[in-house]
Amino acid sequence: MKVSIIGGGGLVGSCAAFALQCSGIVREIALLDVNADLAGGQALDLLHGSPSTADQIISSGSYEHIADSDVICITAGLRRKPDESRLDLINRNVDLFLTILDSIKKVGYKKDATVFVVSNPVDILTYLASTRLDLPTNRVIGLGTQLDTIRFRALIAEHCKLPPTQVKALILGEHGDSMVPIWSSASVNGLPLEKFPGWNPNAANELFTRTKGSGAEVIKKKGGAGFAVGIAIRDVIDAIALDSHQILPISSIQNGCYDIRDVALSVPTVVGKNGVESTYQLDLWPKEIQALRRSGTVLRETLTTVLNRVGRS
Repeated sequence: MKVSIIGGGGLVGSCAAFALQCSGIVREIALLDVNADLAGGQALDLLHGSPSTADQIISSGSYEHIADSDVICITAGLRRKPDESRLDLINRNVDLFLTILDSIKKVGYKKDATVFVVSNPVDILTYLASTRLDLPTNRVIGLGTQLDTIRFRALIAEHCKLPPTQVKALILGEHGDSMVPIWSSASVNGLPLEKFPGWNPNAANELFTRTKGSGAEVIKKKGGAGFAVGIAIRDVIDAIALDSHQILPISSIQNGCYDIRDVALSVPTVVGKNGVESTYQLDLWPKEIQALRRSGTVLRETLTTVLNRVGRS
């Protein structure tokens, strides 16, 4: 399997490439970036480590790599300027993203390729990619709340002094302010989290609040998130490459799951070689379902604003 990472010279793209190299599952990794030297340097750095990781083809370049790629991962994006509004940042990133989609369409792509959107606002951009590329809806996915979910699990594990791999918990909905913590299915090695010794509602609220602010916390301390998002990207691409049918909280256009339609957001999704194999409607608490539907409404409002500006096709 060949994976091309658009924005591969940047922090997120290069960390994703490194995570994919360490897992050793995909056969080829290509780093594409407007800064060709930076992408070339990242690829060379990865290549130097290959004797101790996996036998992979690692390269850099431009959109010529897209034509034979199995997964096209888009990580390129712009950061918020001082005093810039959220909508202004969204508009700038939408404009950049549409130029990327135009370049993808110009060089052509495999009809069984999967386009994997990581750039933010990921749910809005996933919708745009799905409606502007000639691919089945299931083959256009977004990272969604997979990153939020692993952050959530890590913080719960830290609080409870547990191995992180034993903690199971989900964040669904928007990758943004209206994200929804799913406490109803949260567990520790099969034990409901609410029954874990010392667990209480105050801890739950504090941990979710910190999860929601984790991106800003990392940016404040080190300038930008890289390692965890790289791992989250690897989780999704490995599931595609292995056709593992893992259930992951990724973003795709919904067609009735939890009665949500015509908006991209994260629900429990079976991920395999075809991208979205199916969605899985977990039994949630009524308040969680209401919050998830409200998240869809919030995204629909933003999406309508964006579509009114850029058009629907």
